[in-house]
Amino acid sequence: MEGEGVMIGAELLSTASLTFGWLIYLPVLLWAVVRAPWVELFSDSRRQHLLFGTVFALFLLWLVRRDFDTGVSYHFIGMTAVTLLLDWPLAIVGGLVAQLGLVLLGRQDLLALGVNGSLFILLPVLITECVAILVERAQPRNPFVYIFCSGFLAAALSALLCLLLSLTLLWYDGIFAMPEWLEDFIGYLWLIIFPEAFINGMVISALVVFCPEWLETFNRTRYLSAPWKDDDPKP
Repeated sequence: MEGEGVMIGAELLSTASLTFGWLIYLPVLLWAVVRAPWVELFSDSRRQHLLFGTVFALFLLWLVRRDFDTGVSYHFIGMTAVTLLLDWPLAIVGGLVAQLGLVLLGRQDLLALGVNGSLFILLPVLITECVAILVERAQPRNPFVYIFCSGFLAAALSALLCLLLSLTLLWYDGIFAMPEWLEDFIGYLWLIIFPEAFINGMVISALVVFCPEWLETFNRTRYLSAPWKDDDPKP
């Protein structure tokens, strides 16, 4: 297996599943468009370049995948790093743009865009956002807490839940013939989760060290302040 996301072809899903996927994806997508900071984005060329670069990197990441004749493709997700970088509204919008690029290249079915968008964009964004909120509520001052929890841990949970829900959906529709290796599925979980966590975690680690101002969800004032500035009176 060469990836953590299971991009699903429309022919493997029932009409009910395809419709349900759109019913979930479209309202959240519209909400993200409404909540996105368009004024700040259009007035800040740095944020524009960051958005375009992130979408392009995500598009390239999703092109690196293993396509099977059955209609299933395995690939890395990468949405944890994108969410921490752009915050959730722009992460969802950016994920849509990357998906549309795959559709134009014929690498993804337009009909299945709702299901795939719900599984591999909305779900990782939701998990990452929830973990980031919990971390922020804890008010840690060590940046390694942010890197490990919001980066590594959130990416690992996203990969695990995306894979489990994808296989559950395929099993429920009953159109896809499940491979025999699924009997040993538990033994492969670590091999599936670790690469996704490693890629996202290392990207976030590099950004925290070299470009912390790029991370919309990173509290630079708290994480990067000297200890005496927070705890002790100034001399």
